[in-house]
Amino acid sequence: MAILERYDTGAVARLTLNAPDRLNALSDEMLAALQAELDALRDDGSIRAVVLSGAGKAFCAGHDLKQMTAGRQSEDGGKAYFQDLFSRCARMMMSIQSLPQPVIAQVHGIATAAGCQLVATCDMAVAAEGTRFGVNGVNIGLFCSTPMVALSRNIPRKQAFEMLTTGEFISAERAADLGLVNRVVPEEALEQEANGLAELVASKLGVAVKIGKEAFYQQLQMPLDQAYAYTGDAMAQNMLYRDTEEGISAFIEKRPPNWTQ
Repeated sequence: MAILERYDTGAVARLTLNAPDRLNALSDEMLAALQAELDALRDDGSIRAVVLSGAGKAFCAGHDLKQMTAGRQSEDGGKAYFQDLFSRCARMMMSIQSLPQPVIAQVHGIATAAGCQLVATCDMAVAAEGTRFGVNGVNIGLFCSTPMVALSRNIPRKQAFEMLTTGEFISAERAADLGLVNRVVPEEALEQEANGLAELVASKLGVAVKIGKEAFYQQLQMPLDQAYAYTGDAMAQNMLYRDTEEGISAFIEKRPPNWTQ
């Protein structure tokens, strides 16, 4: 049984964290499997959207604490292992946002610590009613500093700081209010909702979404004038594609576009 399963339907790839007995923890093996699939998806022109879900009763419970404890059994007390672990995790998270295809988290049960970070890192998220979100490391004496990076870029800073310092969970509805997830639906409708959103994204011109996703994250880091200059160049590049010309013509002529990509 693979620790990470991939199943493609048309232009949508579904990645399922498949370690339900460990609440889909981001173990060394899970991180390696995710990184390998993300690297493969980067060059897969047939895929235009990705859904990331978890098997069993939870989406993801964060890092594998048993592995982290075992990592301490070295002469330096685990420092080199921990630095490498968090570096590998950060690389995987950044790979999601640099992926050409939008990634949608399909979340149920719990998403805690690095699992909450994973939700915050995905481009969009759909959650089942009853899902709980938390960055709970402070409860065991480990501040969720790396999950904080993604969380604080998703929700207002005071609410992020409260979650980080209290270790308390928030509900799916509160997560939606704060902007951590896009939609909350009954659990029986979760997969259908995530698939529907992915299929809608996948129906758009792939090269336009690719350009737009990269520009979205780049401009967020820029001052206003630089952001406009950068995105102006991005739109000019987009306009040069023949399929974009076809899309505009189709809109003017009130007909479906006949895209080649």
